[in-house]
Amino acid sequence: MEEFSSTIVYFENAGRENTERTLKLAAARAEDLNIQNVIVASTTGYTGALAAELFKDKNLVVITHAQGYIEPNTQELSEMNRQKIVSNGGKILTAQHTFGGINRAVRKKFNTYQLDEIIASVLRIFGAGMKVMMEISMMAADAGLVEAGKPALAIAGTHHGADMASILIPVNSPDFFNLKVLEVICMPSENHPAFSINPHV
Repeated sequence: MEEFSSTIVYFENAGRENTERTLKLAAARAEDLNIQNVIVASTTGYTGALAAELFKDKNLVVITHAQGYIEPNTQELSEMNRQKIVSNGGKILTAQHTFGGINRAVRKKFNTYQLDEIIASVLRIFGAGMKVMMEISMMAADAGLVEAGKPALAIAGTHHGADMASILIPVNSPDFFNLKVLEVICMPSENHPAFSINPHV
């Protein structure tokens, strides 16, 4: 039986401070595995603009928050970062989130959770980035911007910036249970005992 080993980098803290390191680790692994499709979550475009500089030779898809995510008729992606992404060949997708949408309206109206948000909460057990990476990969596949069934690099984070990256198999959202996470490249692990045993790990 064949096997291989790869390295996972664990960050002591989650959040934006890990963005550049996450992108560099992800880019190196994409080159190792000849991954051409890169899917990145980006709210203001900060992470997306950095990714666009790094992945100029890839099919980069930057996924934003949906229009009106915070309040009606607003978009959090800055125009400056939009231009940076597009000028470097990146594609931008603004669409309803796979684990949100009309079911969120039911929750807000009737104070009861629907299945998609329950799935999202379960995925957050593995980290906020894991939920987002699965979500954006389906959004990109549903939009026809990446090929379903073909390995892709996904990058996401905890609230702001990027702190998690993985190699996964995107699927269209109706095929959610066929989505496969093949490898985690990096992730935050704030309570990992290694950080308390050796604070300079």
